[in-house]
Amino acid sequence: MKLICGLGNPGREYERHRHNIGFMVVEALLSRARAELNQEKFQAKVGQGTLGSERILFVEPQTYMNLSGRSLAEAARFYKISVEDILVIHDELDLPFGRLQLKAGGGTGGHNGLKSSVQSLGADGFIRLRFGIGKPEGPNAKERVAGYVLSNFDDGERRQLEEFIGKASDMAETWVREGLATAMNRFNRKA
Repeated sequence: MKLICGLGNPGREYERHRHNIGFMVVEALLSRARAELNQEKFQAKVGQGTLGSERILFVEPQTYMNLSGRSLAEAARFYKISVEDILVIHDELDLPFGRLQLKAGGGTGGHNGLKSSVQSLGADGFIRLRFGIGKPEGPNAKERVAGYVLSNFDDGERRQLEEFIGKASDMAETWVREGLATAMNRFNRKA
């Protein structure tokens, strides 16, 4: 069994925010896996499905971003899923909008959801699907990051969003079916 966790914030007011791209990709994957998030446990929405011959546990933490690792770690421990069988899908400021990258382990880049995941799992070797959202430019850019990640995609981005979510779903499915090395080789090229 593999675990796919999308990071985001619960509630309608956050639904379409950049910070919630992890939830958006998980929701796209659910139909491919003939699954739905039909349970609430581990302070998360949880569902099970199948991709290829692999059973998948889908997790959307409902704790808000800063504590999302708790849900992830509880689910992984309960189902005895090893760290290398966990995929965390998250927004990435350090990649331009729509750029997607798979990687195993690494730092947290200041991302609170990743910090919480590393802390709660006690390991950083899980797989990350980094979904580029770009970052604010110009004066006071650093101070504007929080508002930026908690804002909706602009019109130009929204027109491309479905395509990029589809590509991210392809990456996750390839990771499940063919492994990390194949998925990285196929998808980690510059767009």
